[in-house]
Amino acid sequence: MRCQKCHQKVVIKISRANAKYCKACFIGYFEHQVRRAITKERMFSPEDRILVAVSGGKDSLALWQVLIQAGYQTAALHIDLGIERYSESSSEKVVQFAARHGQKVYTHRLKEAHQLGIVELSGELDRPPCSACGVIKRYQFNRFAMENGYTVVATGHNLDDEAARLLGNVLRWQNEYLLKQSPVLEKNEEGFVKKVKPLYRLSEYEVAAYSFLNGIDYVVEECPMSESSPMLVYKKALNLIEHQSPGTKQQFYLSFLDNQKKSPLPPSTMALHSCPACGQPTSSEVCGYCKIMSRLPGPAQKVGGPSLT
Repeated sequence: MRCQKCHQKVVIKISRANAKYCKACFIGYFEHQVRRAITKERMFSPEDRILVAVSGGKDSLALWQVLIQAGYQTAALHIDLGIERYSESSSEKVVQFAARHGQKVYTHRLKEAHQLGIVELSGELDRPPCSACGVIKRYQFNRFAMENGYTVVATGHNLDDEAARLLGNVLRWQNEYLLKQSPVLEKNEEGFVKKVKPLYRLSEYEVAAYSFLNGIDYVVEECPMSESSPMLVYKKALNLIEHQSPGTKQQFYLSFLDNQKKSPLPPSTMALHSCPACGQPTSSEVCGYCKIMSRLPGPAQKVGGPSLT
């Protein structure tokens, strides 16, 4: 079987695009899709300072590598969740990647900041670990970017992530969340920095292939706390459909984005203001992060900042 572009030996087939590529042509295809996303959605320019949210997994490290190779100004923020060997391995992969590419990485360690890891935090709060983790990560990425002059936060969400999230939001008709279902969330005057998802056109399979072919050393196992996440159920459901009808996930998500631009949902009625406890933007009396912190034992309420690794 030969590559459709250069007739070299095929290393990957992409069913949704009915495409077959050799190593070099696939890498070119992948990086073109990222550049296309950045340009089409006007995500950022060479003048922007980009903070990449890295976990140690394939998506965030692959994104970081593409941005580095493209010459963008980047640094990364990693949240160490304090999950025994998993977090140790994740942090190690991030630090090694940064050193190999001569990049800065900042690490926020939950156990240093709050004396509790995400498992203990979620137990104290009586809420699912993924829920507490999401609130903490969103807060820390935005806070760190604002305080350190980064103009954009880039995350490694891929097509599978966005299609699964869309399915969950549609099943519950969560309009407020559907309004935010976009590869770009613009900066606003209330204090949210611009957030972008340059991998939204690429599937999880394609990101894994790109990482493998480029020798990116990443944490292969999923976060052990994600086993109960409804997102995994939505992904499995979409994978079953995708197997029978390749291209379903792409059509589902990209068609939604196209229709949003043609017939946008009514604007949000939520008014934002500064959280009286920390100054970050919120639509509630206090922000979700401070609400979580207020429910923790006294010593764990400390808000710690990321340290330079």
